[in-house]
Amino acid sequence: MLFSELRLIEPILKAVESEGYQKPTPIQEKAIPSILKLKDLLGCAQTGTGKTAAFAIPMLQILHMRHLKTAKKAVKALVLTPTRELAIQIQDSFNAYGKNLPVKNLVIFGGVGQQPQVDALRKGVDILVATPGRLLDLMNQGHISLSDIEIFVLDEADRMLDMGFIHDVKKIVGKLPAIRQTLFFSATMPTEIEKLANTILKNPVTVEVTPVSSTAETISQAIYFVDKPDKRKLLKHLLDDLKIDHTLVFTRTKHGADRIARDLAKDGIKAAAIHGDKSQGARQRALTDFKARSLRVLVATDIAARGIDIDELSYVFNYDLPNIPETYVHRIGRTGRAGANGTAISFVDAEENEYLLDIHKLIKRTIPIVENHPYPLSWKSMLANKEVVRKPQRDSKGNTGAASNKKKKFHKSRNK
Repeated sequence: MLFSELRLIEPILKAVESEGYQKPTPIQEKAIPSILKLKDLLGCAQTGTGKTAAFAIPMLQILHMRHLKTAKKAVKALVLTPTRELAIQIQDSFNAYGKNLPVKNLVIFGGVGQQPQVDALRKGVDILVATPGRLLDLMNQGHISLSDIEIFVLDEADRMLDMGFIHDVKKIVGKLPAIRQTLFFSATMPTEIEKLANTILKNPVTVEVTPVSSTAETISQAIYFVDKPDKRKLLKHLLDDLKIDHTLVFTRTKHGADRIARDLAKDGIKAAAIHGDKSQGARQRALTDFKARSLRVLVATDIAARGIDIDELSYVFNYDLPNIPETYVHRIGRTGRAGANGTAISFVDAEENEYLLDIHKLIKRTIPIVENHPYPLSWKSMLANKEVVRKPQRDSKGNTGAASNKKKKFHKSRNK
């Protein structure tokens, strides 16, 4: 299917074509027609599937056609999203797909002065993209009314839950008109998110694309067992050995992200960290520099990285393996986007082996292990941990047995 077959108006088609898009992604193909029919929608799709365009394109068309001859300044659509970076990128999408339309949009988020945002609101806005905290602040001050909202989008609902925003989301939903179109997107559907969806959606169309338990076939995955103190040296070695000039490195903590960026800088590698404790200016500078390739490495925590959308990112590193297996799928989805090839490399120390087993269980495959590298996990660490995942055992015909997905015990005899 082509975008031209989705019954889009000419100004949007021209904008989409100018962005280089011809064929919609699966979620766009399934969601856009239902949204244009004004139906509520429950979208379950992981990062990198093109879901922003899936709601932005039909929203622009609906609002343009519905208000073609009106000049009312009230906010008509609200997109609620958890992070500043994601909010900015959603606004960029509205700007790109709506550049031939008179539909106005505005992004608001905390961490910066509110006055420019208030001034823009007074001039009139059709689509408001917001993070929960700043939106509630401006609503409480009387700068924003949600009484005219016709389309409400809740994006990254599971991340809202992770960040503790669900209470704020419920407050905001309580201020919306009862009659509206609601579009609900989440990469995963934990019980609390499912309950929330059931309370705010009315007879929704459900669109599920690439379940979170799957990883893109275009992504090559590899595991490096390494002692924790040697991870820094292994990262430097691989950046040089594989001639990687642009990569995203994930860490579990903010402190860890800062430390890795400093260590890389000491090794002469241009790097920056991005996480929730950084100022908005610092985060935007780091992201802008990384997109412009003036930074070789961007080190990020999961929450900060959720909204990062980088084209042609060939490598992603898990410096620390995530303790939530679904997070692994989201992380490596930063590469191998839009059908391109990518590589996800994960460092695993002895204490992280349990996390690796959980990831294998979720994705239903065993990630290949690279054993020939200069900083292998020491036998002492293996023996202390007792169980570490190794390569699948093969018989004389080269077939793997059931043991390939089980824990393998290491005995002292292996150290002889």
